[in-house]
Amino acid sequence: MNVTIKGLLFTVAATALLQAPDLQAHATAEEIARLGKDLTCVGAERAGNADGSIPEWSGKWLGVPPHVDFKGTGSHPIDPYADDKPLFVITAENMAQYADRLSDGQKALFQKYPQTFRMPVYQSRRDFRFPDAVCDVTRENAANAELVDGGEGVIATTGGILFPFPKTGLELLWTSSIFTYRPFTEELISDNAYVLADGKVNWGRVKSRNLAPHLEPGKRTSTAEGRQSSYYMNETLLPERDKGEINTGMEFWNHKAAPRQSWRYDPGTRRVRQSPGYGFDMSFPGTGGSITVDEVRLFNGTPERYDWKIVGKRELYIPYNTYRLHSPDVKYADLLKPGHINPDYMRYELHRVWVLEGTLKEGYRHLYGKRVMYVDEDSWLMKMAENYDARGGLWRTSMMNYFYAYEANTWQAGVGLYHDLQTGTYLAFNLVNEQRNGYTLNTGKLSERDFGPEAARRAGL
Repeated sequence: MNVTIKGLLFTVAATALLQAPDLQAHATAEEIARLGKDLTCVGAERAGNADGSIPEWSGKWLGVPPHVDFKGTGSHPIDPYADDKPLFVITAENMAQYADRLSDGQKALFQKYPQTFRMPVYQSRRDFRFPDAVCDVTRENAANAELVDGGEGVIATTGGILFPFPKTGLELLWTSSIFTYRPFTEELISDNAYVLADGKVNWGRVKSRNLAPHLEPGKRTSTAEGRQSSYYMNETLLPERDKGEINTGMEFWNHKAAPRQSWRYDPGTRRVRQSPGYGFDMSFPGTGGSITVDEVRLFNGTPERYDWKIVGKRELYIPYNTYRLHSPDVKYADLLKPGHINPDYMRYELHRVWVLEGTLKEGYRHLYGKRVMYVDEDSWLMKMAENYDARGGLWRTSMMNYFYAYEANTWQAGVGLYHDLQTGTYLAFNLVNEQRNGYTLNTGKLSERDFGPEAARRAGL
């Protein structure tokens, strides 16, 4: 990357982040004292629920469970619960019995596909935990983390959970989408299947590299230092008409002072051009217009266009421990069916989730007039989302299938499922079943030099 550009961006971000905070929401001493006691060290309720269908958090495993023969990063995920069988299956016929534990998006899928959509529900498992260093940083952030610039920036310590006691919608949004504890390097080649209503598949393939330097294990930094928060590079391999296109960029800790910087390499002209304003409801490359840039992993980027509020907490059946969905033993032909993927490869569990709602601000534009996200209390990750059109109708519903990545001691984003309820199409995003490798995480082989316009130009030649 050009040194002058990098230096300028660093200066802008650092200056803004050192401004006095304007949104105060520190946890109380009484709340912080609960961490590691009746709450887990990151703020989830340790106890199970009243009827025992959600178990007490055990956190007995950090890294590879004793009975799992994991070959190392780059291998496909291995299911530690391979012997589990469904406790029951929810169908369109019996969904009324479970209605209070279903999201509106799930109910809509039952209504859209009453003959084929079903949800196999398994025993809920809460066995994995974060490293102790994450607990330490989370406690520090609970006492000191602050949002600035109207919630578009943050001052906090990296390497942990941001707000274990979220008081506002913006705090919950930052904690669950922007400031998550995830692998610090990620490399993969994945397939994207855009499945039409008749079952025909339009294929995409992408080579992805992601870097979040602040999440390197054992590393703690302050966002007030002003450095970039993360980098990305996506190279299109399929479809053939877009082959060779590269999108790369970087994110900062203050979206207002230092917006996302993005560049696109065009293989036709062999030129790199900046992509101003990349994000929001622009179509994500290689997905046939089925998802917007800011709904990858359900939400990403600046929260500026919506008013965010916490609706509350619920007990819902959500995708959880979906290792089988990523198995190399499962072929795409068996997985991808009209309307939705084959339910036999899904796993739903009952968990407590935070419900977050965003309503489009007056005077702002976006395809989605309202967005609802469901955030898992144990991992602080968004697991499901519902997107409404400008007239208030439910348009698209999405699910993220996370699994615990043993080599990273945290959860990894796997297959995203994005359903269009109007057209009957869906996108299965980040499939790796028929790829030689799975997700290659935390190798430390990526650096800032691997991203930005110069890196895109080198990769495209």
